[in-house]
Amino acid sequence: MPSSTGPSIDTITEGGRVTQVGEGQEADENAPSVMTFGAPTAGEVLAERYELVEHINNDSAGRLVWRGVDVVLRRPVAVVLRYPGGDSATEMLQAAVAASRVIHPNLVGVYDAIDEGERAYVVREWVDGQSLREHVTEEPLDPARATAVGNAVASALAAVHATGMVHGNVHPGTVMISDDGRVVLADARTDGDDSQESDVRAVGGVLYFALTGHWPHTEVPLRGATAGHGRAAIPDAVRDAEGVLAAPRQVRAGIPAYLDDLTMDLLDAEIAPPPSDVLAAELARLDVPADEHFLDNTGPLRFAAETEEEPSPLAAAGGRKVAIGVAGMLAVALVGLLVGISALANGDDSDRRPNSAAVATPSPGGDATPAAAAVGPLKISAARIIDDPRGDREEVRDAEKVFDGDEDNAWETQTYNRTNFGNFKKGMGVWIDLGEPHTVKSLQVKLSARGASAQLFAGTNDHPSSKTGDDALYKEYSKNPIGEPFEDADTTMTFIAFDPDKQYRYLLFWLTELPPSDGGFKVGVQEIEVKGS
Repeated sequence: MPSSTGPSIDTITEGGRVTQVGEGQEADENAPSVMTFGAPTAGEVLAERYELVEHINNDSAGRLVWRGVDVVLRRPVAVVLRYPGGDSATEMLQAAVAASRVIHPNLVGVYDAIDEGERAYVVREWVDGQSLREHVTEEPLDPARATAVGNAVASALAAVHATGMVHGNVHPGTVMISDDGRVVLADARTDGDDSQESDVRAVGGVLYFALTGHWPHTEVPLRGATAGHGRAAIPDAVRDAEGVLAAPRQVRAGIPAYLDDLTMDLLDAEIAPPPSDVLAAELARLDVPADEHFLDNTGPLRFAAETEEEPSPLAAAGGRKVAIGVAGMLAVALVGLLVGISALANGDDSDRRPNSAAVATPSPGGDATPAAAAVGPLKISAARIIDDPRGDREEVRDAEKVFDGDEDNAWETQTYNRTNFGNFKKGMGVWIDLGEPHTVKSLQVKLSARGASAQLFAGTNDHPSSKTGDDALYKEYSKNPIGEPFEDADTTMTFIAFDPDKQYRYLLFWLTELPPSDGGFKVGVQEIEVKGS
């Protein structure tokens, strides 16, 4: 008699449908051949209950994936068969048994598992939809949707961890988004050295991928994956020459600071992650509509404290400054980063389409810049110093020094008694005009000292050089952030989060904090260089 146990979980798509298969991978054209003798056929009924309707594909381990129908309950099911059964199917069946013990709305349902000796099969929920990996191929998710996905995954893990088990296979190929918007986690495993902590850190990877379209865990191989499948098919995250990971806000504009901090904390091996239920509770609290309040950069942080009375050090400091003061970066690191970014922007990178808030400016005649155009320095045709309306406009001279090619000839702020411009104004900036719209790859700002904080904005309009004009320009441009910078050991800030599908003419480099200098706080902008085509 067939022995009933309980199933494992994974994903494959065919014609837009998603069902659960062996290891969270798409079928491999070179997958091992399976035994054809006694192989199932359409119309066959397994265990006197599960009618096979359509052969979807084989997974990379050679397991057959079928769409079927439970003839008793009249519901669609996914049936994953393995030849032979017995010892060779032990891991699949053990994972099935473990998964069947956990019922949660964010976990793929496990219905049955049968070992017939010559073959074994698992019967699971059929899900119509896409994996997160496929969903993000179109474009990264907005922050609110990414938070909702992270909340669903963390909630599913909390249910798994409550039983003492580990999921062990959390990545964009095992996070499913159904056609009705439900988010479910698939493909729990029972082998390997994974832990509940590694499960929680993987949520950080899922958030990073959802926000940027890139996967930060290149050191984590996908079991049995072949090139072009599973995690191997996910673009690597943006890194500098020393392998330092770019924060989501450095890759893409419009991501709230606290969501950026949370994601990077989960990926930081030096910071202990929270239990999955604590993370789920925090993400549930942040899972709100994408309105102005959600996108405010001063939102609450995170998970580091066990009690509400003792906020985390990062929260107390207003969030980490990942981009500023990274120790040990060399000038060659910046060069390596820019080469990598250029390759990503111009190569085969269809999964990365940043949803930048920057305003596009049509090129003359409506023609887009050719994709094959060479990337190089762009000419700055004009520059102007933009002051806070509360300023005395004594510092609005010498803007031409920021693009004269002479780093010793710089525009400088006055000396203030506090880093935040003496708490007198919100900042100052350098407005630049590229003369005509361009596709921009990077903007580098050479400063006189380390420790400054700055932002980069884009706009479509020039404004008069006056208090009223500067105020109007800042209000327009500040709605269109480009992202946060890298700062290397030589004080060069580099902004890279430009939308490759947009063109830019006017940019605003905006200083918000000054470094200490000469008994006060000041900085010089020695040179600005823009690269693009």
